[in-house]
Amino acid sequence: MARLIYSATASLDGFIAGPGGDMSWLTEHIGGENPTADRVLARTGAILVGRVTFGGDDPNAGTDAEGAFGGQYDGPVVVLTHRPPEEPPAGVEFATDLPTAVERAKALAGDRDVNVLGADVAAHCLDAGLLDEVLMFFAPVLLGDGTPIFRRPGGTRVRLKRLPGETEHWYRVVR
Repeated sequence: MARLIYSATASLDGFIAGPGGDMSWLTEHIGGENPTADRVLARTGAILVGRVTFGGDDPNAGTDAEGAFGGQYDGPVVVLTHRPPEEPPAGVEFATDLPTAVERAKALAGDRDVNVLGADVAAHCLDAGLLDEVLMFFAPVLLGDGTPIFRRPGGTRVRLKRLPGETEHWYRVVR
């Protein structure tokens, strides 16, 4: 069964996007060899994303690297939103509630994983007990403000356990 994995690159002060959703800071920190990112991409059978992230800034816009995983991902996408468009783009499905979005993304992923993109959707999955793993990459930059890795005002403590044999910041959510 597909696992839900939240993966993102963050600044050292814990932001995955700068003020106003700015992602331009990421451009200088992507590229090169990254075996962990390659493994995640190979395991990803579907992407679950929120509407803000789906329609947001792409540091690679207008290049061959535009899109998820630096343009390397080519597969189904499920967008969680309260306002789905009347004409969805090809290969993209929209869901208006979390259980439906997760169920559909898992079905599309088959025996591979669902990669969760976007802090709000990841927090909703975590709060609903649906998130299985968290993988963070860190870029050597301090943004000072923006979208935090997780935004859960009043949220409860969540225990994570490092996955054996994996990179330092890849964790299983302990239930």
